Amino acid sequence: MQLLEKQVALVTGGSRGIGEAVALKLAEHGADIAFTYVSDNSAAKAKELEERLQAYGVKARGWKSNAGAYTECEQLVKEVLEAFGKIDILVNNAGISRDNLLLRLSEDQWDDVMQINLKSVYNLTKQVIRPMMKARSGSIINMSSIIGIKGNAGQSSYAASKAGIIGFTKSVAQELGSRNIRCNAVAPGFVETDMTQYLKEGDAAKSYIEKIPLGRFGKGEDIADAVLFLASPLSSYITGQVLSVCGGLSM
Repeated sequence: MQLLEKQVALVTGGSRGIGEAVALKLAEHGADIAFTYVSDNSAAKAKELEERLQAYGVKARGWKSNAGAYTECEQLVKEVLEAFGKIDILVNNAGISRDNLLLRLSEDQWDDVMQINLKSVYNLTKQVIRPMMKARSGSIINMSSIIGIKGNAGQSSYAASKAGIIGFTKSVAQELGSRNIRCNAVAPGFVETDMTQYLKEGDAAKSYIEKIPLGRFGKGEDIADAVLFLASPLSSYITGQVLSVCGGLSM
């Protein structure tokens, strides 16, 4: 059963990690996929992903675009609408970390995290809500983190940005609910990606896994399944919520 047939999804940071898993999952369920990447080094991988997505029989295209830059987001959404005709689903997934104890955390590091993790969510949501309001339909899914709920030493900037996403999500859900536009957040726990690879090395991996009731790190597909649920009609009466996908870490 294809849950998203004839839908169009825009996924930021879609060329690798969780974003890639999300793009593939939504395509598997029939959605046409627009996705972004930010580095020239990712261009070849983005092209490869386009082909993998198209193998599901959907339309797919990657854009080089910085989600933290407002004017680039404005242009991106304009081009996606021209290419696909509409945007039904927005997945705000782009994110970085600059982990450091607050005593050593520089202003530039703090600003980088806020720009990419939090301002990007404003940038893209601001651009898609007008066409969604016109269509009186839409699902916006913002990638928060269990760290935004619990906090974590050495991750004050990351935690602040992800907590901000939760407040933003709940506010937007209240603003747009009357137009049948839903806005929810997903809060992953420790997930196997390039960004968390260091957590799996040495004694650190054992100590982290011991804290997770399900006894393992998450996989990109675990998060993608949650995004699929929130993007689909299965969650048509759910908005303003935070779905923690963390193996029980948030209990």
